[in-house]
Amino acid sequence: MSSTRCDGVTRRDVLQLGSLGFLGLTLPQWQWAKAATTSSDTSCIFIWLDGGPSHIDTFDPKPEAALEVRGSFKPISSKVAGLPICEHLPSIAKLMDRVTLVRTLTSEIGEHDQAGRYVMTGYKPSPAISYPSFGSVVSRVSGKSEALPPYIAVPNPRPYMGPGYLPGSYSPFSVGADPSRKDFKVRDLDFPIGFSQERLRSRQALLARIDQFDRTFQEHPYAKDRDSFFEQAYRLVTSPKAKAAFDLSKEPSEVRTRYGHFKLGQGCLLARRLVEAGSRFITVVDTGWDTHVQIAYNLTYGFPGRLPGLDQAYSALIEDLNERGMLKKTLVILVGEFGRTPKINPSGGRDHWPRANCVLLAGGGVLGGQVIGKTDAVGELPVEDPVSPQDFSRTVYTLLGVDPDQTFTTPDGRPIKLVDGGRFVKRVVSG
Repeated sequence: MSSTRCDGVTRRDVLQLGSLGFLGLTLPQWQWAKAATTSSDTSCIFIWLDGGPSHIDTFDPKPEAALEVRGSFKPISSKVAGLPICEHLPSIAKLMDRVTLVRTLTSEIGEHDQAGRYVMTGYKPSPAISYPSFGSVVSRVSGKSEALPPYIAVPNPRPYMGPGYLPGSYSPFSVGADPSRKDFKVRDLDFPIGFSQERLRSRQALLARIDQFDRTFQEHPYAKDRDSFFEQAYRLVTSPKAKAAFDLSKEPSEVRTRYGHFKLGQGCLLARRLVEAGSRFITVVDTGWDTHVQIAYNLTYGFPGRLPGLDQAYSALIEDLNERGMLKKTLVILVGEFGRTPKINPSGGRDHWPRANCVLLAGGGVLGGQVIGKTDAVGELPVEDPVSPQDFSRTVYTLLGVDPDQTFTTPDGRPIKLVDGGRFVKRVVSG
């Protein structure tokens, strides 16, 4: 399946946030903040199903509805009594006792990037201001780490996964390549041609002198960060521990096979390695979920198929984290920008439908084995416990130990609440 969405966006078109191209003479787009560490050491692996997965064909089946609503997939029982999910997700079905399923994430925005921005920030898109995404906020409030960036995107972030009004230093570090490829190599982890460690030290000292001179004439929120940009890039390329975290060849072959030799599978494995090495927030982007035509075929054909691949990768990640004793301190979130229309269109696909969307949450203090919210008989609208993007944001930040009521300041001095309104979905942790 092509990774192109219906709006014409491909992964090659995505803004490449977080490159460390400064090892020539441009500034990298990430650094560690010097703010105090949050009250929680919980990390997050955020799996983004780009394009909008069908809630009806995954985690909210409607077997009693008409064929044009229920589709051709059959429901199967899961580890939780009375909680059926799609037949093409058998491995996930076996671990639903560790997962909380929200079936009623709902909004009114049905355009890809605008909807993605709403889900990832908790704010409706505005032409006047761009709001920071989850990962950028976690980067902002985290303490400085040894080498790895606190926020990493695998393989590339979407434009709405950036820092918004925060400095560009809180952008995600972009891996920039498919981790399942045999020639997979993370860009910017090696010295550029013609550079040595000694030469980089000299350039670092030169940059410090230039910045000292420049600050004599200029004081700006972004300028204050510049003295650490090169330092952080330097620390990454000279750190054996950081390089080792990105090196999937260090994993046993049976572990790599367990996750699956495809982009999402190896992306989830890389995310586990990065969290294990100390990174706080990893976004794994999986494209190809914009299914306007032949949805049943397009979700299952090929190697390994969209749904079979999700089943293998997600279940391997949850089980692996649990076996390593990492699940309690790692929040795993699975979601896309919206759901799909209840009725199958004349092309055999489903169109955009923001009124109903599913979210899976596991680990990080989440109480598994439950369903939050209920949609109507055709999966059109929530009828119990609707969850807004504001609710979602407040819940995610709370689970990560980030105060959702704190206020950040824009470069022009405007104070903005991290989350404006919303409620913490208490059943996520209390049943």
